[in-house]
Amino acid sequence: MSQQTIVIALGGNAMQQPGQKGTHEIQLENVRIACEEIYKVRKAGYRVVLTSGNGPQVGAIKLQNQAAAGVSPEMPLFCCGAMSQGIIGYWMQQSMGNVLRSAGEEAKVVTVVTQSIVDSNDKAFANPTKPVGRFYTEAEAKEVMEKEGKIMKEDAGRGWRVVVPSPRPQTIVEYKVIKQLIDSGVIVVCTNGGGIPVIEKNGKLEGVDSVIDKDLATSLLATQLSSDYLMILTDVPNAYINYKQPNQEKLETITLERMLDLESQGHFKAGSMGPKVRAAIEFVQKTGNPAIITSLDKAVDALAGVCGTRIVK
Repeated sequence: MSQQTIVIALGGNAMQQPGQKGTHEIQLENVRIACEEIYKVRKAGYRVVLTSGNGPQVGAIKLQNQAAAGVSPEMPLFCCGAMSQGIIGYWMQQSMGNVLRSAGEEAKVVTVVTQSIVDSNDKAFANPTKPVGRFYTEAEAKEVMEKEGKIMKEDAGRGWRVVVPSPRPQTIVEYKVIKQLIDSGVIVVCTNGGGIPVIEKNGKLEGVDSVIDKDLATSLLATQLSSDYLMILTDVPNAYINYKQPNQEKLETITLERMLDLESQGHFKAGSMGPKVRAAIEFVQKTGNPAIITSLDKAVDALAGVCGTRIVK
């Protein structure tokens, strides 16, 4: 029996925990810990494809660009996204490679700078919703909106953030190359931050200022790769309904039909669990294979069916 493929989306907290400064050293150490956990999935016999968020990283790069605009030309947001893919890919590629070397394995890990095609007519361009960058207090946010004209929104009770358009990804440009690499036994790091948003014009691709939801892009990638599993890692071991309420309910193995019903009732917030649930649902709908939502330290147990939220057809 051939090895099964699992596409794993790491949450932003895998690199930068809330309250951390986001230095190179701190983020690299967080990635190292994450890669040790991911290696356990690999050791359990799965072929692994890794994706991640890039919100804090692309936000920091954009801030650095803005601060230095007087001495160096500011790069557009999609270029900042490409830069974030490079640095996140470097951290993951090096860390996973070191874990493999320590285990006596060949370090077959590679990062693919990934583009995601979006529709230039996507209605998201008229309604920015995707938070990027750091969190602000309400007072700070009002000042930024007034002085800089940016659109900012409150993000799931965690503070205020700048929001940008978030069009739906249509296809992952490099998915065939990624498939060839997986089939060659390579751990692939790709689609970080949902991929660099590009549009098609006269048969050519060009970047467009927006941010793609990394969970939806990961779901699309997993579908295009015909992956056996999609796993979305977050900071809780399960998805819940009535989260943090007296009637909170943990979701374990759940049918696609019931998950759709719960989603339609508005149980999953747009700024937190909502995109993860939607991404998981779409993968199960399109492939018939299971999608799992759990925390990083529970990944192997969740694959074994011991814990986590598992959505099944």
